[in-house]
Amino acid sequence: MSSTDQTAALLDRIRAGDSAATGELFELYRERLWRMLSVRLDRRIAGRISVDDVLQEAYLDVAGRVDEYLADPTASFYVWVRFLTVQRLQIVQRAHLGSKMRDARNEVSAQPPSGFASADSMAGQFVGTMTSPSQAAIRNELQDRLRTALDAMDPLDREVLALRHFEELGNNETAAILQLSKDAASKRYIRALKRLREILSGGSVTL
Repeated sequence: MSSTDQTAALLDRIRAGDSAATGELFELYRERLWRMLSVRLDRRIAGRISVDDVLQEAYLDVAGRVDEYLADPTASFYVWVRFLTVQRLQIVQRAHLGSKMRDARNEVSAQPPSGFASADSMAGQFVGTMTSPSQAAIRNELQDRLRTALDAMDPLDREVLALRHFEELGNNETAAILQLSKDAASKRYIRALKRLREILSGGSVTL
């Protein structure tokens, strides 16, 4: 059964009053949500708050508001649950960082827009497959080059890459999440991917 069919079946169970179905539905998307958060959690609080901590709180939000989705399911369930999860991440980060989040906006090397993937985390994820001794020798250099290139990108272009590669979303869902036209989302993806491939071509990493 496809994830779409599983989602539809679980939503039917929730409508019928099966409270356990909400947890099963969240677990269906947990891995994708984990990948999404892993490149968005502010590194300044990573030692205090884990991705799993954010997911646990996000699940409570979803469980408490799933009736809202059932009343108006205009977006895909993943887009909706992702929205709540990013919203919870922002709340958690504000609680732990407070004024530091506002100060970061004035720094030359500022944090990405709230809820967006960071260049540092994305660079680490892209080169994470390079594990052999020979590859390890060039991994740090390539990661630095990637971080610099990603940091120089328009934040929306970088976010399109994160959505397409780490969350494995299609163009339609990417466009919906970023509130772009499908054509604009596609053009941003092609542009960003071309730039990254130019950098990665010398580092034995493929996209």
